[in-house]
Amino acid sequence: MRHPASTRASLLGRAAWKHLDRYEEELAAYLAGELDEETFRICRLNNGVYGQRQGEPNQMIRVKVPYGSLNAEQLEILADIAEVYSRGWGHITTRQNIQFHFVDLKKTPTVLRELAEVGLTTREAGGDTVRNISACPLAGVCPFELFDVSPWAEAAFQHLLHHPYGQRLPRKFKINFSGCMKDCGQAIFNDVGVIAAKQESGDGRVEYGFRILLGGGLGANPHRAVLLEEFTPRESLLPTIEAVVRVFDHYGNRDNKVRSRLKWLVDAMGSEELKQRILKERKLLRGSSSWPGGIPAVVAQHGDGVPGDGDNSDLVAPTPVSIRTKGIPAAIQIGSDLGNKGGGDSEHLDNDPYHAWLATNVLVSKDGTTVSAIAHAELGDVTAAQFRTIAKAQRELGADVRVTNRQDVVFRGLSLEALPRLYRYLEDAGMAGPNAGLARDVVSCPGADTCNLAVTQSRGMAKAVAEALEEAGLGGVDGIRINISGCTNSCGQHHIADIGLYGVERRVHGRSAPGYQLVLGGGVDEAGVSFATKALKLPAKKAARAVVHIVQRYALEREAEESFASFLARAGGASAIAAELKYLDVFEDPEENPDLYIDFGETGPYVAEVGIGECAGA
Repeated sequence: MRHPASTRASLLGRAAWKHLDRYEEELAAYLAGELDEETFRICRLNNGVYGQRQGEPNQMIRVKVPYGSLNAEQLEILADIAEVYSRGWGHITTRQNIQFHFVDLKKTPTVLRELAEVGLTTREAGGDTVRNISACPLAGVCPFELFDVSPWAEAAFQHLLHHPYGQRLPRKFKINFSGCMKDCGQAIFNDVGVIAAKQESGDGRVEYGFRILLGGGLGANPHRAVLLEEFTPRESLLPTIEAVVRVFDHYGNRDNKVRSRLKWLVDAMGSEELKQRILKERKLLRGSSSWPGGIPAVVAQHGDGVPGDGDNSDLVAPTPVSIRTKGIPAAIQIGSDLGNKGGGDSEHLDNDPYHAWLATNVLVSKDGTTVSAIAHAELGDVTAAQFRTIAKAQRELGADVRVTNRQDVVFRGLSLEALPRLYRYLEDAGMAGPNAGLARDVVSCPGADTCNLAVTQSRGMAKAVAEALEEAGLGGVDGIRINISGCTNSCGQHHIADIGLYGVERRVHGRSAPGYQLVLGGGVDEAGVSFATKALKLPAKKAARAVVHIVQRYALEREAEESFASFLARAGGASAIAAELKYLDVFEDPEENPDLYIDFGETGPYVAEVGIGECAGA
């Protein structure tokens, strides 16, 4: 099946160059002293170019990757940008963007044009705009999905890119898609969350559509989304999303940035009043020149797996199989050539790295005959060489490649016979770690390495946690997710982690010291979202010991198939765990233990330097 993103180049070709010409003109005016800082800042952010804590000329460029989908040509351009304009690598974010740091401001127009040549854009990747549209990274191959939401995410991206209502909103606006109620796309905590749904009529007919959620969010004050209506037909999806954007533009708080996201409008207006205004806006939208009703062309052309609509010849109905198939090695033993990787003998599962990777990183696709395989990107970083290796493997194996909201890369639609070749590619690239879904796969935001808002080096903290778990023999514990942010704003999504940490400044012995707030019990599943509960604050250099203690207890005491949330409840909740760990919340005198007063990766005394945050928009 031709990929829905293949229709994107002409769209970007029509609009991108106009915006890039204007950005280049505004940059020239700014550098010449003819444009003030604040005005240029808005232009810069709307084009996905962010300031860093290091100051000019250093900039971070955020590349939008709708629903995480990348082709080989795009991957090669990302490699070039990392190598030529950045510091040798790019960073995958939890919203399926790619970020490049330390890009010279004067060179940003060149970078943006190179991206546009291959159908990638940074437009509206920052500022008070409709941001990148994310989706479940397994959309289209997941056994549990009702239908493939990928072409719908593509349609939403194409409709809203450069849309007049998406340029100067009260604040940033995020949209996520999921194909089923497991909500791997994380629709439940976004401004608009879209989940595939169906309803049966009285005569037994089945209609496919969506559950649309409103006003979710993380940040310092997480909110659960509210349901707009019980069922939204497929042809009404884009008008509904546009109606939400318009209502947010009309009524959102433009006077107080701290209370300007859609979640605060839900609180201020009330969910029922907000819903009625959105539905009224949708009803009258038919008279607008931008009305996008009906089945979008990209969906009609490529299909989404719903019977009777579009080209669905390559899509099949979901099958009742486990998404993580422990029997994959046996299946491969029967049907494929393992080369020199130990054959199909199950005795090698515990000792052979290839079989360990198969057991953790390979997932069966919904057709029951193909698989998806996850390539691990440590701390979400991908080097130029790794980008090129992924591109080469994608071309050779004919795979669909997507970046994930766990900061990894997934190869989709592979034959079993392709797995040994893919593994060799990943092994050579240093991306073959058997980490998917395991404790060692720690998620982290960039933190104080580059971000103006971060108060701690979250990347260093994440590395310390992963290393401590490995040293304790706990890196391979499954069923537990660890997320770390450098501040309260949850770019590392600590609120929805089993174990979350976010950076805080501690004042002890008359000095500042790096610390973390430990939170426990977050998650997203069929029941919705659970936001993690505060446990206790810890010195940064002792937080990894706390994580090891918790993971060890879970590994030793959990019942069969028990979730971390269930275990946590049996253990007495976050407060009981906090009481066990209270002995760690001690800062010895600086002369006795000076390391507690130096953050990860730093050489001098800790200072909580917080600048103007640009992730919230201008």
